[in-house]
Amino acid sequence: MKRGLAFILAVFLLIGMLAGCSGEQKADAGKKTQDGKVVVDFWTFWGSETRRPIIEKIIEDYNNSQDKVFVKHTFLPWGDIWTKNLASVAAGNPADVIINDINTVSQRAENKQVEELSKYIDDSFKQQFYPHLWDTVEYEGKAYAVPFNTDTRLLFYNKKAFKEAGLDPEKPPATWAELEEYAKKLDVKNGKQYDRVGFYPLWGSVGASSWMTNADSGKGFIDNGELAINTPKKVEALEWILGWKERLGENTVQAFQAEFGSEQANPFIAEKVAMWVDVGTFYTQLRDYGQDLEFGVAPLPEYEEGAGNWAEGGGFVAEIPKGAKNPEEAMDFIKYLTGPEAQKYWAVKNYDNVANIEAAEATIEELKGPDKMVYEATVKNLEQTKMFPVPVEYPDYHSRINPQIDNALLGKTTPEKALEKAENDVEKMKKK
Repeated sequence: MKRGLAFILAVFLLIGMLAGCSGEQKADAGKKTQDGKVVVDFWTFWGSETRRPIIEKIIEDYNNSQDKVFVKHTFLPWGDIWTKNLASVAAGNPADVIINDINTVSQRAENKQVEELSKYIDDSFKQQFYPHLWDTVEYEGKAYAVPFNTDTRLLFYNKKAFKEAGLDPEKPPATWAELEEYAKKLDVKNGKQYDRVGFYPLWGSVGASSWMTNADSGKGFIDNGELAINTPKKVEALEWILGWKERLGENTVQAFQAEFGSEQANPFIAEKVAMWVDVGTFYTQLRDYGQDLEFGVAPLPEYEEGAGNWAEGGGFVAEIPKGAKNPEEAMDFIKYLTGPEAQKYWAVKNYDNVANIEAAEATIEELKGPDKMVYEATVKNLEQTKMFPVPVEYPDYHSRINPQIDNALLGKTTPEKALEKAENDVEKMKKK
């Protein structure tokens, strides 16, 4: 017994000694490390086997680059991080830096949930980032976040299937009319069953709103403060989507969707769908699981020639929650996180579109072969990618629009009636 007790005491003593030797790792936000560094608590949802080592390497490099700040990484699951952020802001004990949604910065600024950053930045800092991304972080002329990453949508197409269908594999469809024409040629039927579907507009990382934006000259549902939901082009886009379902048949659409999965089970990789819309990072699945797939990438086809290859984009920002204890040190880390070196590392390792222009261009230069081809296409596509920040006058307006779009796609109402009701519902919710 005495020997056992002595062993337990020795273990506790050893643990205490180790804790004392790892003051930086155990440091809490709002305090300082044993060697006097200010601790900055950085919240992210990047906990996967792929992304966590990448962000922690960036943090480690920053910590080693200077002797005043120690960044502590706190991982919170996707479903929890923003709820806990709002709760911590309300309690007066938030993180110092958090990764947050790019299209809702104005909402948090208006609700005083995020620190204003203008005093830390100047025009030369802003010019590091794509202008359409920087626009999302400003509210009433002041910056409340810094863009971190973004995305865009491309048309991936199977070159082998193109050849089989008598199509030129170097000439993807340029317009909606060509997209329909190509899709019909790419369909492969066995009796009444489809072995391969040429294309379906709601498969992949794309929704009805993307096609409505594409048809309507890049206009979102709210354009320069004015509602643009029930427009002729958006009605036509919904009718166009319904036409695809009518041609293929509800059973075909449902049967194919029931088999969808990731990796080898992805229908484009499995060569069950010949054309597929997705974000640039979809390429990593093609690279890892579709080695024998000969494919090309192109912008989304235009509604008609000259209308523009408009795509929707999203992404994330780095921001300082309201009431953070160390805003100056937090901003120093944000500048590193969104600077060329860290952004290039994130882009190369994650194959992700970054917000820093210099980093994106440097990534293109470093990549080779198909890696370079797809990444360069995504960067070029940012020129015709629209961001749709949520206006403070219409918080959560999507919750009024999406159910009506679903009703139209389910055949419960006509596209025109659905969008008319959606626009009326959004108008009623306008925040005075």
